[in-house]
Amino acid sequence: MECKVITFLRAYKNYDPAAKSMLEILLLYPGPRAVFFHRIAHALYQCKLFFIARLVADISRTLTGIEIHPGATLGKRLVIDHGVGCVIGETAVIGDDCVIFHGVTLGGMKFEPVKRHPTVGNNVLIGTGAKVLGPITIGDGSKIGANAVVIKDLPPNSIIVAPQAVVLK
Repeated sequence: MECKVITFLRAYKNYDPAAKSMLEILLLYPGPRAVFFHRIAHALYQCKLFFIARLVADISRTLTGIEIHPGATLGKRLVIDHGVGCVIGETAVIGDDCVIFHGVTLGGMKFEPVKRHPTVGNNVLIGTGAKVLGPITIGDGSKIGANAVVIKDLPPNSIIVAPQAVVLK
């Protein structure tokens, strides 16, 4: 049985042909670092230690350029490629084996204390600069192109591109 950290790093290694070693990924890639800090912040948040959770999240954002609210739920083997400028909101849920590029926002469109961020299925790819907004669901296996703005549910295996943001499949 393989350790969770090794499985996580292997997801990056399998995804990124530029990665020369798992040590390089562990020490030099901002995505794994942000996910590691998030796991700590999320555990604190679930224990209702909100201030400390936000402090850990803020330190992570400062070090990585990736902002993940401690309340967000991240699946296994999430790959955040490059990552600078990513924002993942409090009620966002991301499934397993997803890839998110830099500048992606999983944001809200309301200010009430309700589910206001997206739920992203498994095996979803979200391209550079895409904005996925509101309490919508992105189906398993979907691909969202660079700079697309998504404000409606996407069925499984959808492909959506900007600027028209038309579902192609």
